[in-house]
Order: sequence, then C-alpha cells, then structure tokens
Amino acid sequence: MRLPAALLMPAVLAGLLGAPPSSLAAELQLRLLETTDLHMNLLNYDYYQDKFTDEYGLAKSITLIKAARAEVKNSLLFDNGDLLQGSPLGDYVARIQPLQPGQVHPAYKVLNALGVDAANIGNHEFNYGLPFLRQAIAGAAFPYVNANVMLVGQKDSAGKPDNEAHAFTPYTILDRSFVDEAGARHPLKVGVIGFVPPQILVWDKQSLEGKLTVRDIQETARRLVPKLRAEGAQIVVAIPHSGFERGETPRFAENSVARLAEVPGIDAILFGHSHGEFPGLFFAKYPKVDLTRGTINGVPAVMPGRWGDHLGVIDLRLDNASGAWRVVDSRAEIRPITERVFDKSTGRTTVKPLVAADPMVAALIAAEHAGTLAYVRGEVTHTRTPITSYFAQVTDDPSVQIVSDAQRAYAQRALQGTEFEGLPLLSAASPFRAGGRMGWTYYTDIPAGVLSVRNVADLYIYPNTVKAVRITGAAVREWLEMSAGQFNRIDPDGPAEQNLVNDFFKTYNFDTLDGVTYQIDVTQPARYSSEGKLVAPTAHRITDLQYQGKPVDGGAQFVVVTNNYRASGGGGFPGLDGSNIVVDSPDETREALVQYLRAKPEINPAADNNWRVKPVPGIKLRFLSGSGAVAHLARYPQITLVKDNGDGSALFELKP
Repeated sequence: MRLPAALLMPAVLAGLLGAPPSSLAAELQLRLLETTDLHMNLLNYDYYQDKFTDEYGLAKSITLIKAARAEVKNSLLFDNGDLLQGSPLGDYVARIQPLQPGQVHPAYKVLNALGVDAANIGNHEFNYGLPFLRQAIAGAAFPYVNANVMLVGQKDSAGKPDNEAHAFTPYTILDRSFVDEAGARHPLKVGVIGFVPPQILVWDKQSLEGKLTVRDIQETARRLVPKLRAEGAQIVVAIPHSGFERGETPRFAENSVARLAEVPGIDAILFGHSHGEFPGLFFAKYPKVDLTRGTINGVPAVMPGRWGDHLGVIDLRLDNASGAWRVVDSRAEIRPITERVFDKSTGRTTVKPLVAADPMVAALIAAEHAGTLAYVRGEVTHTRTPITSYFAQVTDDPSVQIVSDAQRAYAQRALQGTEFEGLPLLSAASPFRAGGRMGWTYYTDIPAGVLSVRNVADLYIYPNTVKAVRITGAAVREWLEMSAGQFNRIDPDGPAEQNLVNDFFKTYNFDTLDGVTYQIDVTQPARYSSEGKLVAPTAHRITDLQYQGKPVDGGAQFVVVTNNYRASGGGGFPGLDGSNIVVDSPDETREALVQYLRAKPEINPAADNNWRVKPVPGIKLRFLSGSGAVAHLARYPQITLVKDNGDGSALFELKP
C-alpha cells in the first residue's frame, strides 16, 4: 500500500536529520600524485656538465605538483624511492660531508616542505648501507613503507626465530578528511603499502648479507593487503619500486607490477624503478593494458619516468552508495616538464621547457648544493684529449678503458703477497652513460683540459666498491657471451642495412674484459637472455678468445677485477654469485679511479682495441647515438656518420 505523502515526508525528514552527513550516499574525487626515481636530482642542475638543465629536476616537477593540487579538492602525494642516490649531491651528503646526528637530509628538507603524504623505499636507498638509510629517513616528516624486506636473526618473546619481523613499517593507514562533490566532508582511511625488488640482496650483498631477507612482491601483497583492509583501510594504494615487464613474471621477479595488478583489494598502483613512462605508447602491446584509461588488469597505474621529468597523476572517483567507499571510475596520466618540438624549416627537434623551476628547492638546499659544486669542481688531473662514451657500445672506447685500467692497478696492489698474485689479471668494465632510456644527451662528454671530480663521477656514476673474483677460462668466455647480448643478431642473408645494438639490453651489463683479446660474431644468436638464462646452448658469439696471443684454456685460472654488483651476481652473469670473491674491498671504484688519475699529471686516454665486432660481409651495421658524437668522429676512423636525425640522435655505421 502506498502511503500518503503527508505521512511519508516526516519519516523521511527524520531519517535524514538523524543521520550524520558522512553516512549519506556521496561521491568524491581523489587525486593521487607520484614522483619516483629522483636519484637526488632535487634541483634542475646537471652536476656532470656543471650547468642548469630544463630536462629534469624535482624543482621543475614541483611546479606541476602545485598546479595539479590546485585543480582538485582532494589530493595525496607519494614518492616511490630511489631518492637518496644517483647524483653527486647524493654522494656529497653520504660520503663527503656525511649527515651528522639530528641533521635532516636535503631530500627531506624538500619533501617535508612539499607535504609528501607517504613514501616507499627503493633499491638504491640501500647503496650507502643500512645505518645511513635509517639515519636519512628518520628526517622524513611522513611515513615510509616497505612490506617485503624482513630482518634476519630476530626472535619473538618466546626466544624463537621471528620470521615476521619487518625491517621497515610494512604499510600505513592515512587518516584523511576529504570533500565530496556536494561540499560535505568525509573521513577516509587510505592504506599505503610498498615493495622493493628482491634483488637488493644481490646488488648490495656486502652491506645486507646476514641482516635482511626479501620476499616475493606479489606473495607479500596477497598476504598483507587483506590485513590492511581488515585494519580499516577503505582504499589501498600500492607503491612498488618495481617495473612492468611483458610476458610471464616468475616469483621473486625484479619487475612485478603485472603480477601485483592481479592482487584483489588494490585500488591503485604507483610504480617506478625501470624509469619508464606509463601510460605511454611503449606499453601499447602489453597484455591487460588500457592506455586510454591508464590501467593494468583494470587497476589504475602510473609510472612517471625518472629524475622528476614527469609527474604521475591518477584521478579516482569514489562512491559510497553501497555503504562502503569504492572506486567507480579512474583515469591515469603522466605530465611532462618538457615537450619536444619539431622545426620543419631546420628538420630538427628541440626541447621546450613547459614549466619553470620552483625556487623553494634552491633556497632549502643552498648549502648542500654549494658544497657539492665545490666537491665536483675539484681538480684531479689533465686530459690531452676529450673523453666521450658515444661509441662505447660498439667499439673499444677510452671512457671504459680508463676505468678498466684503474681497476687493474688497484687489484695488482691488493693481490700482492697473496696466493692469487701470479694468476692472470683481467678487468671488467662497462659503459654507464650511453643514451638509451635516459635520452640522447645522456653520454659522457668531457672536453680536453682539467679533469675534475665531477668528470670522474661522470665516468663512473655508481657508488660501487672494488671486488675481484677467481674464475676459469671457460667462465671468462661465458662472461663475455652474456655481455654480447648487447647486440642484435645480424642475418648475413638479410637486408643490406641492419640495426646492430639491442636497445633493450642494459648498457651497464655490457662488460668488456681487458687482458684478453676477442671478437664478437653477431651472426650468431645471443647465448644468454638479458636475465642470464641460457637460451641458445649451441651458439657462441665470442671467437678468437686469446690471452697473451694464445687461445684461452677453459681450465686455466684467472682473476677478474670488477665491482660488488657484478661479483655478487648482479645482472645474472653465469658463474658469478659472490662465492668466488678473492678481493673484497670496501673502497669505491670511483675513489680508486680518482687515486689512479691523481698519480698522473696528465693523461691521453686511448683504447687498446682488445675487442671488436666481427664484420659481416655485405651487411652495413648501423646504430644510433647522440648527435653530440658527430664532433668526435675524426678520432673514430672505424665509424662513419649516416644521418643526423635532427632530434638529438644520429645514425652511424660501423665500418668493416
């Protein structure tokens, strides 16, 4: 029976008046903002070139952050780690003028002032050791989370091993109050959970072994997300410092975002680590991706590049009509600090800044910036010729040679008087600044003249330490086979022009070994995948491998000097897992390089040409590099320019 309106209205009014505003069905918009992989590029300043830049820097993206906040009623800001290491400013604070008790790290001077709501710990946060990491993040005025790093050796109240002892706060619940579309205010509990690649135990083995263990990202999420919900989280934001790889993702994978997006209960994913841009065309053919909405398996997700060159933005539309807040719609995007503009009249592409740098950063870290400049401008020696890395991926190069020579000199001293002193000594080094995902200006380009500390940091950008391993001649060959994945397979019966360089291979895994001579036959398939899996057992790209003019004996013993990352298994190289280290030095490779150079009043860098890519008759081997390389072609007779592309890149050819 239908009640008369006169009787119905009092009951309705009583119900409305008796209910608190927050219990009414409502809709609100919540914006999530993300920075990631800043690598201590707080200012828009290139310490290697000693000048300001428009291409990166948190100071630039802060302008985007302020604009994005002003557009909406409700927002939260997150940082996804790899914050504390990566530029000379990071080294200055950790090594040159270390933080004193009670001091606030310059990164947190900025992030605190910016009002970050929560942050995740990245893998590079561990580079300076656990004590420094804990001291640094103690200065953060916001919660840090990490759920898959566990402490070793902890015991519970009964004295039994505690396998659930997290090294950091696994997750947090942010109690916030947001305004709905009608202007009413509502409390909302936002759960935040973070993850880091399990490979930190390999990459920083020397400082983490015996102290930490790491669990699989997805398995940890499946266990803890329901717990986070049970503790009151109405919305869950996952912040994995992990990338998104195509294809099957195994347990303990470095890049696990695809698997994480399958975990029920996660409403948004803010990721990073691989320095990519999601949503972006690179991911167009990835499974379960909707680039228009910016989702992975239906979950809104974003990855805003690196060094502050983009801001990640996810807009969530929340509705509580069901009695609980839930996401009913979403949109993700990345906002750049620059755009590339093509000039038809010149055929060139230029970088146009879209935002100005926020002055807050320069004011907050003025002292640390000035100290870093004084540090990087310190003179080490003089170089008679320029040192560049434009061609380090395709030919033996002075920029890699000089690092290799410094390592060998260090190891020779370290091995004196030991049982390994008489063994053949080789040195492994790779190009670090070699374009790729970092862009066409990301190369070493040191002019002739004074060689300063900043130039050394340019040659060797990581705070790795010197290690040496004892391996067999057979293992030397496999080491080089793994490195040879740098190249595409060339079809001798295929097109007359073929691309030589595999752009997906990480250049810091392209080790060249000095002390032996060899050629690389690129008509053979790569013997190993980029993860170190044997994929072509009958293939052998390394030919004519010799030591002192004689073929390398597979059973012979060698000592190879390298860095802690490689010696401990970083990169998945066969035969390297940390068990065969014979020089376990705490000294940084950069410091070894500085000492090597300071002992020489002048240097004239030159490669010894101990390796080369074997020519393929009838095939032109082509590759891209930065257009800055054109100015240095005269010193590389084996390389010729094909075309300057006008966008910062140029096409070159490796001559037979």
